Amino acid sequence: MKKLFKILTYVKPYWPYASLNIFFNILAVVFSLASFAVFIPILNMLFKMQDIPEEAPELNFFDFESITQNFNHFAGQMIQKNGQLDTLLYISFIILGLYFLKNLFRYMAMFFLAPIRNGVVRDLRNDMYKKVLILPISYFSEKKKGDIISRMTSDVLEIEWSIMSSLESVFREPIAIIASIAVLFFMSPSLTIFVMVLLPISGFLIGQIGKSLKRTSDKSQKRMGYILSVIEETIGGLRIIKGFTAINSTEKKFKTINQDYTKLMIKLYRKRDMASPLSELMGVGVVVTILWYGGRLILSEDSSMDAAAFLVYLGIFSQILNPAKAITTAFYNVQKGAASVERVEGVLDAPELIEEKPQAISKKEFTDSIEYKNLSFSYQNDVKVLKKINLKVSKGKTIALVGASGGGKSTLADLLPRFYDPQDGGISIDGVDIKDIVIDDLRGLMGIVTQESILFNDTVFNNIALGIEDKVSKEDVINAAKIANAHEFIEQMEEGYDSIIGDRGQKLSGGQRQRLSIARAVLKNPPIMILDEATSALDTESERLVQQALENLMKNRTSLIIAHRLSTIQHADEIIVVDKGEIKERGVHEELLKLKGIYHKLHDMQAFA
Repeated sequence: MKKLFKILTYVKPYWPYASLNIFFNILAVVFSLASFAVFIPILNMLFKMQDIPEEAPELNFFDFESITQNFNHFAGQMIQKNGQLDTLLYISFIILGLYFLKNLFRYMAMFFLAPIRNGVVRDLRNDMYKKVLILPISYFSEKKKGDIISRMTSDVLEIEWSIMSSLESVFREPIAIIASIAVLFFMSPSLTIFVMVLLPISGFLIGQIGKSLKRTSDKSQKRMGYILSVIEETIGGLRIIKGFTAINSTEKKFKTINQDYTKLMIKLYRKRDMASPLSELMGVGVVVTILWYGGRLILSEDSSMDAAAFLVYLGIFSQILNPAKAITTAFYNVQKGAASVERVEGVLDAPELIEEKPQAISKKEFTDSIEYKNLSFSYQNDVKVLKKINLKVSKGKTIALVGASGGGKSTLADLLPRFYDPQDGGISIDGVDIKDIVIDDLRGLMGIVTQESILFNDTVFNNIALGIEDKVSKEDVINAAKIANAHEFIEQMEEGYDSIIGDRGQKLSGGQRQRLSIARAVLKNPPIMILDEATSALDTESERLVQQALENLMKNRTSLIIAHRLSTIQHADEIIVVDKGEIKERGVHEELLKLKGIYHKLHDMQAFA
């Protein structure tokens, strides 16, 4: 329930709407009680089931009997003055007017509830998206993307339909129940106390079923996350599935998962649908018990309530049944949505391992050097990926990292923009520890080009101008594209720089995608460049164009290059050989060849290939 209350804290910014909703709900309840209970005595007098009182005692607003007798006297005088038919007509119009006002105020309550319901869901989704952007990359290596998508979509929708849709009942029905019980207590304290004992018993029984509903709902939401993961992987790997004739086996696997989900949902809906008949049965049971108990009170000689008052009592109590039933249904819905709340909270409460210090230093320029000092790093297990790394990169220098796969080259580069933080040692820029620098400023000093070109289903222009909040001129984008050897093929596209490139740039070739990534880095114009195997996945012609673009990009910049193809880094100012998390060799191309060590071996293998 604590997590549920945390979700409801999202209602706070909408307290003016909530206040208006409560206000109009109160008015709706008042007119509902008035339209039902007040006119029963009038109708009794009209149809001569009750004598018209000739006089009434002094009015006392704290005495129900006094209020009743004064109203009956007023109504009787109206009947005698206007006649039965005219009075009946007046009463009919008044009842119609009261019901009109009741439903008008109910609509107004719902009118002001709509911004709360939809606003809370919008804010929740915004916070989740922001959290996803902030969370460390390690979080997503442990979680399935489909499950995270499920939490941001189906779980948030479940909260909207299960919990937010119950806000109407949460705001309105308690008011109706409290107002009705207050009137009932005013009419007969002893009978109302008896009623108050019965209601918690039925509430307890309903609560037990609600707990079971939450458990089933939790399982179903996890299963939906798994389904979305399978769909996401299928779409991403469709080429391989078709190529390895795995369509039938993949379909069979999906059908099995989908069938398990269907069974869970059938079980879930059966439990949820039990809410309405169960609450109705219990409501009727309470009414029958009251009828028996109240009948005994009336039939006793010292009864303070007559039969007419008891009928009014039952009539008002019947007004409690629908709100109670609505609250029961809302309780079931909330229990169903509670599982989704926990899954959403799992994202919102995930620890932000890469945190910015409160007094972080703003740094907009790079003037001297980057230095790795006694740096060690491991992922989730205790196996050290990097061990006691010491490396200094002076401004304007090009440093190449080479070595076998899994040696720690990419990790060494990923630590610089703080995608991860090391367990031991540290990294400094111009003598300032990167943990002491504002994260946006730190990453603003760097441009990154990776082996996999990360592009978005947007225009060429917007992909190149990604992350630059100030207005970018088309001329600047074109200049960046020219430096990246991308302008020529962009101009040949149907809509030029306004062309949509498809999901992950699927409308472009590998070399074209890579050159767009380089153009993006050129436009950012950072002093530090990180190039992570930027040409390893390209054919010879594309590699030549991209390599030329990279050389244009690295001019007058400090560059950290990760490369498998040694031919692309022979002219680096220093080559660092990383093996099993340690720097084993360092020097320029010719020096390393003379050492006859790891670099020489890698060089010979590629030359032979």
